[in-house]
Amino acid sequence: MYTKDENYDNATTSALMQHYKAVLELLGEDVNREGLVKTPERVAKSMQFFTQGYHTDPCAVLKSAIFKEEYQQMVLVKDIELYSMCEHHLLPFYGKAHVAYIPNGYITGLSKIARVVEAYARRLQVQERLTVQIRDCIQQTLNPLGVAVVVEAAHTCMQMRGVQKQNSVATTSAFTGVFMKDPRTREEFTHLIGVKLH
Repeated sequence: MYTKDENYDNATTSALMQHYKAVLELLGEDVNREGLVKTPERVAKSMQFFTQGYHTDPCAVLKSAIFKEEYQQMVLVKDIELYSMCEHHLLPFYGKAHVAYIPNGYITGLSKIARVVEAYARRLQVQERLTVQIRDCIQQTLNPLGVAVVVEAAHTCMQMRGVQKQNSVATTSAFTGVFMKDPRTREEFTHLIGVKLH
């Protein structure tokens, strides 16, 4: 994954720079003025950083740390920060993910759950698909007794434009296995994360 000090692909950066320069000109800006001279390059690198999840295989991330363990109680990682880009307006949405699973003979490293969230979030997304992708990756890779995912996010496309509602938060959920079949298990999960789902 990219860091702020890492070298980006020069060809991609160069191509993106030309497009962003053209966008600025179309908006009526002078791309040669001091404040904008380096803006196309900065934005080109920023977009590569924001979408670096395309270069990560989330299921491979989980497979890199699978351990046999006879544990069949809930494993929950909550309040995982996420930052993503709305594919409709190319504006950020941000919030947190809560992810739980009930092992069926195998567990994975806790940090790998957060890395799966990051890999899918760092793509052009809609929150609904992001939620399902996280769920399906864990279900397919670990084959647990069930998976539960809840994502809570604020969308700047709603805050800065359109309806302009500053305090709205979208909540999405996706479940498999015992989280779907057993209301008590689902209620335990929602109680632990402090979110009411209707």
